[in-house]
Amino acid sequence: MRLGRSLALPADKACSMDPMLKFRTIGSGQPRLLITAGVHGDEFEPMVAIRKLWQRLQSKSVQGRITLVPIVNEPAFLRAQRTGDDGKDLARTMPGRADGSPTEQIAAALTPLIREADYYIDLHTGGRLFRISPLSGYTLHPDRRVLDVQRGMARAFNCPIVWGTHPGHEGRTLSVARDAKVPAIYVEACGGERFDDAAVDLCVEGCLNVAASLDLIDHTTSQRRVDHVVEDPRDASGHLQVMHPSPADGLFVPAVELGQRVSAGQLWGRVVDGFGESRGEITAAEAGLALFLRAVPAVRKGESTGGVLPLGLPTLD
Repeated sequence: MRLGRSLALPADKACSMDPMLKFRTIGSGQPRLLITAGVHGDEFEPMVAIRKLWQRLQSKSVQGRITLVPIVNEPAFLRAQRTGDDGKDLARTMPGRADGSPTEQIAAALTPLIREADYYIDLHTGGRLFRISPLSGYTLHPDRRVLDVQRGMARAFNCPIVWGTHPGHEGRTLSVARDAKVPAIYVEACGGERFDDAAVDLCVEGCLNVAASLDLIDHTTSQRRVDHVVEDPRDASGHLQVMHPSPADGLFVPAVELGQRVSAGQLWGRVVDGFGESRGEITAAEAGLALFLRAVPAVRKGESTGGVLPLGLPTLD
């Protein structure tokens, strides 16, 4: 077991905050599983889940190596915001630059950890702005071997929703894994202003499930709860921030509930001013499940108000 390891950036390129990427590794040899949380600083449940996962792994015999990073983006975490002081989204900045801004430096420190792994799990929530139904997702990787492993990992995590999406999005942790042909999944669970202990438990159990499916540990998965498996190869699939943009600045009033089935063209919500006067309506772009919803009413024009998980798409070979 290796404790307290950090990946340092060059001294002359240090951030204004701590430039060390702190992680711990248990076990040795191969295969190597990397699990990260805190890519966004306002996604707290996965950070707590990593701590609990570390504690759970102490009683396990690990056949290989599991590396845990509880808070990737410490500057953003200390602000309790999605991004750090430089305003850059770490999940759009990969693989980063060692001589760049603080976020770019963190991306550059994380990149080799991903490339050196044999498998990767990146844990997220909807942050402060969104509530999202628990899902495990992956890219529809062009390499069939990688794709099949990712499908297995996503199902093993045991979220109610399994979602394969277009592989072309750049700047992500999963795009680094994609290019390195490292099988990788991401997880989204809950979010909003309220801390959710159930999301912590889901992340802990899900990571143990995946580690067991890869033969790194012995662990018995609880009752299977996968309800929907969707693979969507369309270009914009998986890009949550562009879904159902607000037509104006104002207060978003949803007309649907999280997890509700919706029809294409159904009223999704309204944007109103401070006196309740309409600034515009938003309709569902397609049929499916209300996958995520804006949890904070304040919205700017063009910002996402939530999105739909499409159902009934043809199964991919």
